[in-house]
Amino acid sequence: MRAQDIPFVNLVGIEQSENSVLLAYKKDVLNHIDSIHASAQFTLAETQSGLHLQELFPELVGNVVPLLRESKIKYKKPALKSIVAEANCSSQNIVKFREQFAKKGRATLSLNVDVTDEDGVLCAIAEFVWFVQKI
Repeated sequence: MRAQDIPFVNLVGIEQSENSVLLAYKKDVLNHIDSIHASAQFTLAETQSGLHLQELFPELVGNVVPLLRESKIKYKKPALKSIVAEANCSSQNIVKFREQFAKKGRATLSLNVDVTDEDGVLCAIAEFVWFVQKI
């Protein structure tokens, strides 16, 4: 699935690049202090975490139901320019996920996402825990 296939992602205006998702600084996503709204930043980060999950396990796409189980986000600096989200996951967590999924047909995986502006300023850090179950 591409980010643009998700109606809400299109509504917010998120664009997908090769390894990240981007959100332009524009009036439609600003808050009362003219920074990118917290909910728009969250949507950007959550979208990237889901796409990264697909990238890590392409063989599972279409064979599982991934559901977001938990999330937390910490806003570090106001997003006053266009922003990008990039995700990562430790190899240890990936191995643990594969083992649990092979054994039970379901598993959880924690992904970390950094949201930075176009100058590299860290605006938010997030963690998303996905529950993945075989169809």
